[in-house]
Amino acid sequence: MSYFLKRALLSSPRNSSLIPVVAVAVAGSGLFYAKSNPDSFTRVSLLIPAPFLESLQVPWRVSQDLFQPPSLLSSDPAQLGNLPLFSSRVSPTPPVDVLVAAGDNTKSHDRYLGRDSFANAAARVGPAVVHISVAQVGPYGINAGSNMGSGTIIDADGTILTCAHLVVGSHGVRGLSKGKVDVTLQDGRTFEAKVLNADLHSDIAIIKINSKTPLPTAKCGSSSKLRPGDWVIALGCPLSLQNTVTAGIISCVDRKSSDLGLAGMHREYLQTDCAINPGNSGGPLVNIDGEIVGVNIMKRLAADGLGFAVPIDAVSKIMEQFKRNGRVVRPWLGLKMVDLDGMMIAQLKERDASFPNIEKGVLVAMVTPGSPADRAGFRLRDVVIEFDGKPVESIKEIIKIMGDRTGKPMKVFVTRANNDSVTLTVIPEEANPDM
Repeated sequence: MSYFLKRALLSSPRNSSLIPVVAVAVAGSGLFYAKSNPDSFTRVSLLIPAPFLESLQVPWRVSQDLFQPPSLLSSDPAQLGNLPLFSSRVSPTPPVDVLVAAGDNTKSHDRYLGRDSFANAAARVGPAVVHISVAQVGPYGINAGSNMGSGTIIDADGTILTCAHLVVGSHGVRGLSKGKVDVTLQDGRTFEAKVLNADLHSDIAIIKINSKTPLPTAKCGSSSKLRPGDWVIALGCPLSLQNTVTAGIISCVDRKSSDLGLAGMHREYLQTDCAINPGNSGGPLVNIDGEIVGVNIMKRLAADGLGFAVPIDAVSKIMEQFKRNGRVVRPWLGLKMVDLDGMMIAQLKERDASFPNIEKGVLVAMVTPGSPADRAGFRLRDVVIEFDGKPVESIKEIIKIMGDRTGKPMKVFVTRANNDSVTLTVIPEEANPDM
């Protein structure tokens, strides 16, 4: 599309020092003000698309409706002459959906990143972020220093979300923390907190303070909507420096504990390149909307930009179990399993001609002697096809099906060498909560 450059001399009224100039673009409009000398002329250049040149001949009328905050700009060319005006300044609560014009192409962005995006997100959550100090009691009651970390107030009654390793220490979940837990708010107030629940496996804990005045809270979002590359910020008190905000992106949405060399049951983390340091543990990982999407718990030593957080969706399920059971109940089968894909199945088939002809499933890599799975009759190299009547393709699906059910029999359909199939009955037991 060709453009015409039209130069216009706009005279300034002597009783005004501002000249309103309306600039029309292909898919947007703007209102700008230019200061001028009352005794002189101001020269303004307008870049005007040819199809809209005629529309400039129509007198422009600025009505009160033009100053209503637009939620979405129209992409209908027939409505371009009546587009609302907007300011380039981001408001404290910016609109979720914005259209931006680039040449002749108009693209939709569900989260527009502006000059205030990080500041707005931090302002929403920051007042609810607290500094936590836990006194460590050594042998014979001798003070052995203190652990420092962070937390987030998630309920106005003083409920605080943080990490378990900060408040539990070496005493185990059953004893919780034997040291004094001090919480300092951003306004300087200090409270002594009580540890309500903690789960070492997920490294999530809930503590509580009592305040006579209302407390600021942060909103929990959803981690399932995150994608690699999404902007996030980390808030906390690294090295006891309160009110610290760092920014980065989501590097991975499902980093497995096995990738990090962590033994134990299956876990997944959000990986981020936000600066995470000692003292950030327990603090929130926040999206651009100012919602908690994770709890920062660790970083890779001797490496920059490798931080890890527990996804908020997993945290929500843990808190539900805290309320329902007083603890997190995890069924234990005594199996080590591996998710199968097409390449792995082909390799196993090439190495062992008796490997079953399957397209999907979960491979049994180890059976713990004396475990519920051992008593049920599971064998090495079994492939789990169905669990409790539902087809499965991953360990995650099996964990989801079991939920927190223990002591109840479940039917498992497995396929073995030479395509033999069998249905086993397994009764999950509760795993050791200190694992």
